[in-house]
Amino acid sequence: MSESVVMLMIGVSTFLGALGLIALLWGVKTGQFDDQSKFIDATHFDNEEDLRDAVMMEEKKKARLKKREEEKEKKKNYMPAD
Repeated sequence: MSESVVMLMIGVSTFLGALGLIALLWGVKTGQFDDQSKFIDATHFDNEEDLRDAVMMEEKKKARLKKREEEKEKKKNYMPAD
């Protein structure tokens, strides 16, 4: 193969790999891989302690989301000192 074909193949494969990595990071960031009902559905057949753990995890998740939204709001309203 000629050198230009090899360079083209390396460039295209690098571009496609970067595109795949960006798509994966976007999916993780937006929660595409989160199973929202995993713990609640699993508790139908578990004991009471496991149910309390699932509820506690849901509450922590909600608190974490609320905190993240508050931080975004704080950054949005940030004004540097004069």
